[in-house]
Amino acid sequence: MTTDAERVGWPESAPLVDVLDGRRWIATSLIVGAILTVGWNVTTTGSIEERLLRDGLLFLVIPGVLGLLAGEHLGWRIDRLAIRNTVLLSLFVAPFYLVGSTLPTVREHYPMWPVVPELGAFVPHAVQLLVLALAAETYYRGLLCVGVREIGFKCVFISPVAYAIAHVHSPPIELLLSAPADVLFGAVDYHANSILPSFVAHGFGLVLLDWLVLHDPIVEPERVVRHLDWLPVPL
Repeated sequence: MTTDAERVGWPESAPLVDVLDGRRWIATSLIVGAILTVGWNVTTTGSIEERLLRDGLLFLVIPGVLGLLAGEHLGWRIDRLAIRNTVLLSLFVAPFYLVGSTLPTVREHYPMWPVVPELGAFVPHAVQLLVLALAAETYYRGLLCVGVREIGFKCVFISPVAYAIAHVHSPPIELLLSAPADVLFGAVDYHANSILPSFVAHGFGLVLLDWLVLHDPIVEPERVVRHLDWLPVPL
């Protein structure tokens, strides 16, 4: 007996919206991604709770639902390769957060939301930062990179401009490094077919940065600035 799914050429086990396969899925993800980028940039938030609500909806819920309906995974997976890449990427970016935490422009900007270093207050703040990082990575490295990996390695170059625009109000050094960081994170996630590496490196990096900025610099800021004064941005 022939089922309706078989008559129209769909596999019986496929999701309802699995017509978004191949080129149609890629086109849909890119169009939705562009709409979400515009939506993110035309809205403003004040408190971290408002930021969680906006980013959670635009970057986590909408891409997640789209991926589930279309039967496409957005890099939400953990395996040995993903764990290895996570460790390597985290070790690579940790020095950038350590050095960045000593720069005057970074210390003026972070923490982005009020928090004190006492654990009772900082741990809930850290959890919120991790949720924000998960939302960002689901969108930038999930929907716009791992989710469209069928187009090949060039998928890692889809989101750098949007990622840089999202950092336009960040310290100049962070804006300068945002697009290269996006490419690096995307390349590592693409290789692992998972957003775990970028989520851990990004999320725990933000937590580490806030914690370090709330304390005295680990290295004298003047010394760091003196060694980095060749960069074309104020530090």
